[in-house]
Amino acid sequence: MPERCLIQVDGDSMEAVVGESLAVTLLRAGRFRFRQSCTDQPRAPLCAMGTCYECQVHVNGVWARACLEAVREGMEINTHG
Repeated sequence: MPERCLIQVDGDSMEAVVGESLAVTLLRAGRFRFRQSCTDQPRAPLCAMGTCYECQVHVNGVWARACLEAVREGMEINTHG
């Protein structure tokens, strides 16, 4: 069994798999709006390899690409969704 941990997403507690891509964790939880464009269009992972920047979220107060961020205990994520 993979190791599990708790993270906070937009103020909600969520169980996640340690080391899994944050983008995968959020999508599996039904979170499909990671951020919004300057014209208020929803944005979510597109390339899943870090080149498009569509999956940007705040992780512990710093912008990060969710597809490149590995889940770890105690993360605080703000999707701005």
